[in-house]
Amino acid sequence: MARLAEQITAFCAYLETERNVSPHTLAAYRRDLEQLALFVAKERGDDVSAGEMDHLLLRRYLALLGKTAMKSSIGRKLAAIRTFFRFLLRRGEIDKNPAELTATPKREQRLPFHLDIDQATALMEAPSPDEKYALRDRAVLELLYSSGLRVSEMTGLNVGDLDLSGGMVRVLGKGGKERIVPVGSRAAQAVREYLAQRGELAGTGPLFLNTRGQRLNRRSVTRIIDAHVLRVAAFRRISPHTLRHTFATHMLEGGADLRSIQELLGHASLSTTQKYTHVGIDRLMEVYDKAHPKAKNPG
Repeated sequence: MARLAEQITAFCAYLETERNVSPHTLAAYRRDLEQLALFVAKERGDDVSAGEMDHLLLRRYLALLGKTAMKSSIGRKLAAIRTFFRFLLRRGEIDKNPAELTATPKREQRLPFHLDIDQATALMEAPSPDEKYALRDRAVLELLYSSGLRVSEMTGLNVGDLDLSGGMVRVLGKGGKERIVPVGSRAAQAVREYLAQRGELAGTGPLFLNTRGQRLNRRSVTRIIDAHVLRVAAFRRISPHTLRHTFATHMLEGGADLRSIQELLGHASLSTTQKYTHVGIDRLMEVYDKAHPKAKNPG
């Protein structure tokens, strides 16, 4: 019976010659499986084959990884191990796949990065008045932050979708679902100034135009944000979606309830909205102290 190291070598040869995986993918598989082999050698010796491994041994290995590795990394390693055992199962070298009995760890819920109020203000004010496209860029930034729009929703807007006097915008979201979203006074004023510069305060054409007079696209919006972030240099590179995160976070910190934020963001499920609830502990304690009748010690 082939040893584990030999079986790993055969599997990697299969990936390279028959599956034609990229060198990067091949190296990742080999690295993950060789790490497993080192653990098995320490536990049971160098002469162990994959057929002698069981799910309990794999669980001990994953538990060891859990002390230092992120869950996403552990999940990737387990996926490589499962693929390796399926390969051996097809070749008849093992009777069962012990990795199938091992649950994939749930990935960490990463909190979306958002700007604080000072950072958001600095970004809104970054476009310089003497620049040719300053009014457009300011309107783009203000509208993303003011209304929490997806960048695809914003680039899809037409002039007629906005009711600037009423402070509202009609948005076509995911799945073709339409919703009405408020527009803050600063954003409305920024859009009004931009349209006045274009001489198109009304109409049916695209709201935001690129340098060729065509509808602004996602890539252009990303470039606009990158340029102004570099200017204020107060935080790391951000994406258009960061302003959506920022909108949701500031709404929540201002007292808005999750259901309202769900409607504003156009989320189908409240569970999607809950990832934005990373309010600082100081803010939570402040709300708790004010709201709970037994929060404070009797004086």
